[in-house]
Amino acid sequence: MALLNFRKRETSDTGASPEMEAFLKGYSIEVMPRTAEKVEDFRALLAPGTRVYIAHIEGTPIEDMVATAKRLTDDGYPVMPHFPARIIKDEATLADWIARYQGEAGVDQALLLAGGVADPHGDFHCSMQLMETGLFDKAGFKRLHVAGHPEGNKDIDPNGGMKNVEDALRWKQAFSERTDAKMALATQFAFDADPIIKWVDDLSAAGITLPVHIGIAGPAKLQTLIKFAIACGVGPSLKVLQKRAMDVSKLLLPYEPTDVLTKLAAHKAANPDFNIEQVHFFPLGGIKTNANWAIENGGAGTAPAATAAAS
Repeated sequence: MALLNFRKRETSDTGASPEMEAFLKGYSIEVMPRTAEKVEDFRALLAPGTRVYIAHIEGTPIEDMVATAKRLTDDGYPVMPHFPARIIKDEATLADWIARYQGEAGVDQALLLAGGVADPHGDFHCSMQLMETGLFDKAGFKRLHVAGHPEGNKDIDPNGGMKNVEDALRWKQAFSERTDAKMALATQFAFDADPIIKWVDDLSAAGITLPVHIGIAGPAKLQTLIKFAIACGVGPSLKVLQKRAMDVSKLLLPYEPTDVLTKLAAHKAANPDFNIEQVHFFPLGGIKTNANWAIENGGAGTAPAATAAAS
């Protein structure tokens, strides 16, 4: 029997398939202070309770990060700012950031990652060192997410392969068992469902049970996605974009994540224990574009907060 039977697929009143609707429910999305400034009203785009990650790019003042966090929490959204280890000077700076986020914006969640710079600015070079300070536990943070790499990471494994990535995941799995905070893997984006499914299954077989929040690139121009994919080191699934670029009929059409999410949603529906817990969107074509795609494809579970309040 075919896994996907599009002709017989049932849809809800909103036009979304039940599998897709269930899979997109509770999705998270990523913003930066400069992209958030362009959004007039998040409540007109995001469902109630949507977790919003705030990416901390090198050079962004902490004041801008905290102000963006406060705006979003004031709108009722749980906020998860990035803590990139390599741009944090020392433990005192880390403590200051935690205190600012907590005191000024009510933040109690964090994404801990190495960060996209080659040379550390100070004492930290990886997310594990941030966790080892104990400062997040001391501050009572309720959630700590860490990075996952379905296609590997050349910064961590410069010679290819997955050994160092997998060793780090085992360490993070062990840490999750001694912290009170809930943990999950927020992954780099990928475009091909099959390698994602294999990676998630391989983690489970290796005893790594941290829930996976799978990174998905939102709708965007094909050229934009290829540029980001190369910059971020996306590997095998880049071929999906390259194949699309060779199809003249699709070259000028914006990419949408429908195919990869349809296959993942169907796999999750057929295998409820499959360890993808949520979808995490990278809105590479814009926050509004991504949110509207989710609204159109996610049914009632992705209806914006403003719509829910008005009904």
